[in-house]
Amino acid sequence: MKAPEKILIVRTDRLGDVILSTPVIKNLRLSFPKSWIAFMCRPYTKDVLMGNPYLDEVIVYDKYGTHKRFIASMKFAFALKKKKFDWAVILHPTNRVHLITFFAGIPLRVGWNRQLGFLLTKKLVHNKQQGLKHEMEYSLDILKALKVPISDVSLYFPVNQENERFLEVLLKEKGIESKDALIVLHPSASCVSKRWPLTHFSHLITLLKEEFHPKIAVITSDSEKQLSDALFTEHPDLIDLRGAVDISSLASLLVRTTLFISNDSGPVHIAASVHTPVISIFGRNDPGLSPRRWGPLGKNCFYVHKDIGCLRCLAHNCEKNFLCLWKITPEEVFSIAKDIMQEQIEKNHRGNHSRFS
Repeated sequence: MKAPEKILIVRTDRLGDVILSTPVIKNLRLSFPKSWIAFMCRPYTKDVLMGNPYLDEVIVYDKYGTHKRFIASMKFAFALKKKKFDWAVILHPTNRVHLITFFAGIPLRVGWNRQLGFLLTKKLVHNKQQGLKHEMEYSLDILKALKVPISDVSLYFPVNQENERFLEVLLKEKGIESKDALIVLHPSASCVSKRWPLTHFSHLITLLKEEFHPKIAVITSDSEKQLSDALFTEHPDLIDLRGAVDISSLASLLVRTTLFISNDSGPVHIAASVHTPVISIFGRNDPGLSPRRWGPLGKNCFYVHKDIGCLRCLAHNCEKNFLCLWKITPEEVFSIAKDIMQEQIEKNHRGNHSRFS
């Protein structure tokens, strides 16, 4: 295969999706060490990519802002054309992405045969909705179609010194010391069908306190702070980091975290990428939305999911009051958390240093 001089990887969906795509970047770099490799993404996911040592360029496409109008997208496509990419590796199919890469005149456009898929020059059958494998594996299937060998499947998220310094100051202000065990909870998610009940989170907090006496912090985006107010009413000693850390600073926080417990969301994959033990709570039962496709990847990554027999998931229109989430008990999550925490205690004792009181 003739090495392409310039490769454009495209993924313009969510945070976790982009993190799960980072093995694509590294495997392309390993196969084509002299190629120029760029990644086209949305504004809020660019921090996943800035600082990635296997990338030469991050190109931001703002489909909900600057490039929302069709004419703006076409101007973006013609600007992209001037960069003269040889390949477009399109990991998530959208009408706009297929149109943009077509009008950018990129000779090889490979991706999924969906959403104007006829504009691609090399198409893979789209069956992701069947959830037969993990999303990362689906992305690597595109490389396999190009006969690019898969040598490394590790996730990558850049952690920089500036964010680490910011976090050090923030944690000090919040009374968290280096010796403290720190558990971080993320009780929010993009859809109500992904949110474990706050009453369950509250009971889990009680169980964790009684057993391990850790520092427990809560994170959410600033816009979702009010969704978890009840936790602070019931547990006034919780550390409030809601809206306090951006995506890149969150990676630094999770590096420092003993255990991360979260609803199915992008931060789960940040935790996995920096090798922090994580428990992810899943609700929906569609194969394409299941933990088999979207679960966290890594040695200390776990998920909890209950199949309550729904033939079809109605997501936010659920007619069973999200019974799949209610059926996941705090005791079940605590059982996994307890094993992880005990392992961390033993590890820290072996290192003559403990973060546990």
